Amino acid sequence: MKAVCLLSGGIDSATAAAIAKREGYELNCLSFNYGQIATKEIESAKKIVEALDAKEHRVVDISFLKELYGPGATALLDEHIPMPEKFEQSIIVPFRNGILLAIAAGYAATVGAEVIFYGAQGDDAQFYPDCRQEFVSAIARAISLGTESKLAVRNPLADKTKAEVIKLAVELGVPLELTWSCYLNRELHCGRCESCRNRKRAFEEAGVKDPTIYAKSPEAKPSA
Repeated sequence: MKAVCLLSGGIDSATAAAIAKREGYELNCLSFNYGQIATKEIESAKKIVEALDAKEHRVVDISFLKELYGPGATALLDEHIPMPEKFEQSIIVPFRNGILLAIAAGYAATVGAEVIFYGAQGDDAQFYPDCRQEFVSAIARAISLGTESKLAVRNPLADKTKAEVIKLAVELGVPLELTWSCYLNRELHCGRCESCRNRKRAFEEAGVKDPTIYAKSPEAKPSA
């Protein structure tokens, strides 16, 4: 059995890939350079791939999205936009998961994979439309129709909070210390951006020791 796993380098995608491994799938992982500021997440993805003993890992360059979206579209691509400490529309990358899943579908069809795993989880669904179950169901049907196959799309963390994902990651032996969540691209997690704050809070709620070393970020925008 073969699976294609979208692997960002973060906790959620690493846990989703670990679930695929537990279920006996051969892992073919895809990471993406989509023009994001935090390219360090790709380095984390490479380390996670080794830890999970994946068969293949490809880093796909779609950095043209940064130019396509243009300046001011999202803080994850534009360094001139202040990085928020809590959720704001500025951290949404429009239809990102749709684009990544479409590319993954083409790759999956060529390697003979039965399923695509990606790490959308319950806490994200309230903010990100391409993390919601109705989106997953719709794009899964489109992928099946577009490939004339039974190629499936699975988001096994859909009903879990971030804290629950961390607990599951520990059970699966995911190397959480190798994961990267920060929206900035520093040596250490900034500790102040929205993603870092979510990470810290989730470890606390899970009752799991956070292995992350954080550093303050003067570039993060104070919460209102």
